[in-house]
Parts: sequence; structure tokens; C-alpha cells
Amino acid sequence: MSWFRALKATARAGLAVERPKLEPFVALRGAAGLALVVGVSLALFGPLVAVSSAFGAFQAAIATFQRSWRPRPTLALASGATLAVSTFLGYLTGAHLLLFLALLVVWTFAAGMAWSAGPTTGIIASSNVAIMLVTVTLPTSVAQAAGHAAVILAGGVVQAALVVLAPIRRWGAQRDALADALAAVADYARRLRHDPLALFDPAPLMTARSAAAVSRRQARRRPAELHGARGLAERIRPVLASLADPAVGVPPDGPQRARVDELLAAAATVLDTAARAVRQGRPAPVPAGALAALRTPDTGAVLTGPARRAAVRLAALLDDVVEAATPTDRGEVGDAGVTDDVRQRPTLVQLAPGALRRARGELRPASPVFRHAVRVSAVTAVGYAIGVLLPLGHGYWAPMAAVMAMRPDFTQTYGRSVARFCGTLVGVAVATGVVQGAHPGPWGSAALAVVCAFGMYLLMRTGYVAAQACVAAYVVFLLGTGGQEWTQTVPERVVLTLLGGVLAMVSYAVYPAWETPRLRTRLADWLAADGRYAACVAAHYAHPRDRPPAEVREALLGTRDARVAWQDALERAAHEPVRHRGLSRAAATDAEHALGQFGRVAMLMEAHLPDRHTTPLPVAADLAEELRRATEQGARAVRERRTPRWDALRACVAGWDRESVPDPVVRNGARLLVAALEELSEALADGDRPPAEAAGKDPAPPLSPSAAPRR
Repeated sequence: MSWFRALKATARAGLAVERPKLEPFVALRGAAGLALVVGVSLALFGPLVAVSSAFGAFQAAIATFQRSWRPRPTLALASGATLAVSTFLGYLTGAHLLLFLALLVVWTFAAGMAWSAGPTTGIIASSNVAIMLVTVTLPTSVAQAAGHAAVILAGGVVQAALVVLAPIRRWGAQRDALADALAAVADYARRLRHDPLALFDPAPLMTARSAAAVSRRQARRRPAELHGARGLAERIRPVLASLADPAVGVPPDGPQRARVDELLAAAATVLDTAARAVRQGRPAPVPAGALAALRTPDTGAVLTGPARRAAVRLAALLDDVVEAATPTDRGEVGDAGVTDDVRQRPTLVQLAPGALRRARGELRPASPVFRHAVRVSAVTAVGYAIGVLLPLGHGYWAPMAAVMAMRPDFTQTYGRSVARFCGTLVGVAVATGVVQGAHPGPWGSAALAVVCAFGMYLLMRTGYVAAQACVAAYVVFLLGTGGQEWTQTVPERVVLTLLGGVLAMVSYAVYPAWETPRLRTRLADWLAADGRYAACVAAHYAHPRDRPPAEVREALLGTRDARVAWQDALERAAHEPVRHRGLSRAAATDAEHALGQFGRVAMLMEAHLPDRHTTPLPVAADLAEELRRATEQGARAVRERRTPRWDALRACVAGWDRESVPDPVVRNGARLLVAALEELSEALADGDRPPAEAAGKDPAPPLSPSAAPRR
């Protein structure tokens, strides 16, 4: 993609406005906390202290909106405390430009490395650096700096207290995550009726699994309907796939296929009903027709073999889903005794060592997080120095705009830079018109700032440009509360915001962290993870008494993580102005489909795992070993830009027949695994050819029949 097309695509993405579900009561709670802090500070301590307290409460409320399963009060407290420390240390060094720049570089570099702990931590750290650039200019003495830090911390405490005292939709995020997972499996059941080989995106199940991590205390208070339903959805998905797939299920046509379609439709109805019950927290009646379709005795007469086993298991699992997802009359208190099988969530203190280890692991020149930290620290220092040297005043706006716009990937950095400038123009224009027409005093400006903050909280998830327009107006009104005229803020803010955005964009072009060259590595990681998963499944057929299903489960989670990493990388690389360097878009799409089919076949085999009393299948041990070895070698070949070969694996399966391998699931599944890997090699081979040759056309006519290339 050319630079012009990349800039056009990222600008369009940054200016896009979505239509998510708004949360007005949550936004109102954040605005109420801000109003309380600003009002008390303005009445007791004056405008400057009110401005500092407003920034603290504003940022603490933003922290509670970040997507995290951490307790929201903890995020508000952490945001307020770190901003208070940043403000105090920044003021102590603010009188000495070089010393302050050194502190700013170190502090910003640490904020950039905080992205290694996740986007929530990275966003909070970056926002604290940006707001610190404003708050350090407000105090006039060390004592005042300590006081400003105290009121900033108080703003975080107030927002945390409101989250505790005025909870809105308690367990609402966890309910939504579980309901989305059930609804995704229901949609999968419907798609299988039309496409028996349809793939399933495990992202909703992964989100629900992350939401299910709770502490012991939370496990005792969790609603009963949030227990167990996620695990059942996980177990239903492979059963649905095995029931629909013609290779291990039923023929594509005939009475058996009609019966399977009926079962899939009934399963989708039951799962959708369970999703509504979980999301709303009240019972939802299951249609009688769906229950009748699942429980009819005709299933045993129509279906045979693996399909019959899958149908019986599906009916039992759906009965469990209905029972688990139906709210009980115990209200919000779950079963206090169900705590042994919960996913334990560590505290923030327990997470700190792991976060530090991840940050140390990212301290390498090729790391995108390290490169982001270097870029953002350099841009912040240069932007602050330029802002100080320019005769505009308020020089902190340039680095503040850059810090808020910069992200570890190209698309978000460029998109947010454009959106920030456009949003700033809109917000400043509206706020300027209001100030000129109404001439509000300190109290009026504070009230308008609170209204803008409410708009920002409400529209935060609709798009960056809408939220930034509210932020720009908020800052204008808030600084007006401190006595600054609009003429002192509007021109400088527009010019310096543009400067900060340009610096952010130039820094990524000068010191990039392109995702495109790493696509082969991500694909190789996914191939290796899929191979380990398939090998674990096959090994369980060979040793049903020795290998616990927990090993299969861990391998499955590994494949999901690798797949998500690949999809995230592919999404980030889509708008990068970089050549494909060995993996074109068509090759990436075909390779993704091949590995998706490989994982789907392994999932089909998992759906029919034998119990401990089943006769072992010795040939499955050879299959497992060959799968593990072949996929590891194949992953190495992908990383080295070679086309992987599967001759040994193909030879291992070629001699199988009904007598040597009586289990049709293993026999057919192994052949499908080999076919999927060969499809992967074909996709990568096409990706290494010139475009004309990959499309099936010779780049030049052959000189003679003997010189024609063999395909």
C-alpha cells in the first residue's frame, strides 16, 4: 500500500463514528463525581486548585471506563495516585528546563513501556503523562504543589467511592461477556446448517473466560447464572461441529442431514434463550418446539455412529445450559459453596512481578512496545522544547497532543492524530462561541466543563473524534474557570495540537515498528500451536487412561492465543505503507483459512475423545508424534520463508484403512488434517510467486513444450 492510500485509510478510520450501546447512567456518575470535586474545591480553595482537582477526577473517571475486569475503584485510585505523584515531581523539576525534560523523558518512556502490561495500563499511563504537563503549571510553591497533588488524589478517591456506593449494572460486564459467548455459539449452530465446514471465531469465548476470573470473595457473591454456562458453551461448540461435518457426521443429503439441521436450529434457539436470560438476569422461557426437537426419541432411529453420540451429548449439554443460565431466586448472591472450580484472579500487587517481567522482555530494539516508548519519549521532549521556544504560550499542548495520539501501531497513531486535530477544531470552535456569547464566570465555566465531561464519558466509545471534541471544549472551559481568557487558549491550542500530531506521525515514519514483516512469524506461531493441540488430541486416543483432558484444554487455549495474535497483526498490517515482503494479502487469507480448517478438524476429533475405558489405538501415538514434529518443522520453514513439506505425515496416514484404524473419527480426521496442511503449503507457495504466476498465468510464454514449468 502506498503512503497516500495508507494516510487516506487511517484518516478515514480515525474520523469514523460508531454506534455502540451508550451508558448514560455510568457517564452521569462520572460527571457527578467531577462536579462534586470541582464545586468543593472552587468554594474552599479557589479556581487554580479547582482546575487541578478537576483534572484528577476527570482522568480517574476515564480510567473506570477502560475495558478491564479489574475492580473499577482500583483503576480510579491508581490513576489518581500516579497523576498526583507525576504532578508533584514535575513541579519540583519544572523550574529547570533540562532537568524537567530529563524527568519527562524517563516518565514518558515508562508510560510507553506500560503498554506491555496491556492497553488499559498503557492508556492510563499515557493519559497521566499528558495531564501532568498541564497540572505542573498551576502551583507556585512546593507547598502548593503538594496541595495540588493531594486534591488530584482526592479526585481519584471520590470517583472510586462513587463506583462503590453507586454501582450500575453490578456484574453487567460479566453478564454481557457470557451472553455474547452463548449468542456466538448459537450463531455458529445456524451457520452450520448452511455451511457444515464453517469456522468459528473464538474471541467471544476468550472474552468470557477472561471475565470469569474472580477472587474468592467475588466467587461467593457472583450470581448463580454466571456459574458453569461458559464451560458448557465451550463443550457444545465441538459437538455442533462434529454433528454437522460430513466427514465424521452425516451425509450432505438425506433424512439424517434433515435431522441434523433440525437439531442445529433447536440448539441455536436454546442458546439464544440462555443468552437473554443471562444478559437480563431473569428467566427466559425456552420455546417448546426446540425442546421437543432435542428430546424426541426418533433421533436414535435416524442417526447412527458418531452422529448419534454427538446428538445425545448435545441434548444433555443444552439441558445443562438452560439450568445453569436460568437465574435463581437467590438474587445477586450465588452458591457460596461453588468456589473450588473458579478461575482465580490475582490482585494488582500479585500482577506487578509479571508486568515487570513482560516489560523487561520488551526491552529489545525489535519490540513494537520498546519502539513506541522510544518514539513517544523523544516526541514529548522535542514537542515540549519547541512549545517553550515558540512565542505562543501554553507550550505543553504540543507534547500533550502527541502523547494522547501515539499508540504502538501505525493505524491508531495516524488515525488518532487526524481525529485529534479535527476534534480539537470542532470543540474549540463550539466552546469559543459559547464563551463569547454567554461570558460565563468561574462557576459558569466550571458547570460547562462538567457538561462537556459528561458528553465525553457518554460518547467515548463512539469514536475518538467525537470524544476529542468534548475534551477540547472541556479544557477551554476549565482553563476559563482558572481565569484564562479564550483568546489566550484557542489559537495556541489549535497550532500546537497540529504540531503535536505532525510530530507523532513523523516519528512513526522515522522509527517505525511495522507489523507486516512479522506476519510470517505470527503465522508460524499459530501453526506450531495448532500442531501441539492436534497432537494432544491424537495422543489421547492412543492413551485414553494416561493423558488427562486438561492437557488438551491447555493446548486449545494456546491455539486461541496464537490465532488472536495473528488476526491482530493482520489487522494492524492492513493499512501499513509496506510491501508484503513474502506474504501477500491473498496468501495470508488462504493461509488463515487453511489453519482455521486444521484447528476445526482437531476440534472435531476432540469432540469424540474416548473415555478411560476405551480400547487404546496405537496408531494414534504415531500420528501424534508425527503431527508435533511436522508442525514444528513447518513453523520453522514458514519463519525462514520456505514452503513447508508434509511428506512424512502424509506417508504416516496413507496406509490407514478401516481394519487398521476402525475409529472413523481418527481415520477421517487425520486425512483432513493432512489436507489442511497441504492447503497451507499451497497458499504459501502461491504467495512466493509473482502475481501473474500465482494467478495461474505464466509470467512469460515458454520457449518450448519441454521448457514449460510443471505444476
